[in-house]
Amino acid sequence: MTKKRTQLSLFIDAFNSASIEKIRATFNPVQYALIPAHVTLCREDELEQMEKVVQNLQRLNQDSITIDFGPIVRFSEGKGLLIPAIGPNASYQQLRANILQGIIENPRIPEPHITLMHPRNATCTDEIFAKIAAHNLPNKITFKKISLIEQEIGMKWCILDEFHL
Repeated sequence: MTKKRTQLSLFIDAFNSASIEKIRATFNPVQYALIPAHVTLCREDELEQMEKVVQNLQRLNQDSITIDFGPIVRFSEGKGLLIPAIGPNASYQQLRANILQGIIENPRIPEPHITLMHPRNATCTDEIFAKIAAHNLPNKITFKKISLIEQEIGMKWCILDEFHL
């Protein structure tokens, strides 16, 4: 039996993704091949009532969401590397609450981020960290659509649907 994963993601537009994707292609080519740079909005365990999720997505009434990002940080015992969002991220958390309304009463409060090196298939060293830290990465990104994506485990993620904000 093939296991599939489903998520809602905010893909980074071409203007902001060039420097990020160059880093990912160089230092984490496996993850780069599986999925473009993004911020995960909702994970598969939150999307079990997909019909209601889609209804909520279709009812959203906003034209975009902007996230501020800080300097890169290592995670997962230093193996992984990400660009964390900074600040309270109230609009991100409110968007999640609106999408999960009527499904999850008190949704968890994840910290939005962009993964540059996933520890499952890359390892960040001090040397790599220094190289990446020297890059000029975007510190504010505006997203105008939400993508419903799916992956058969180990395969490339596919976009199933898109919802414009």
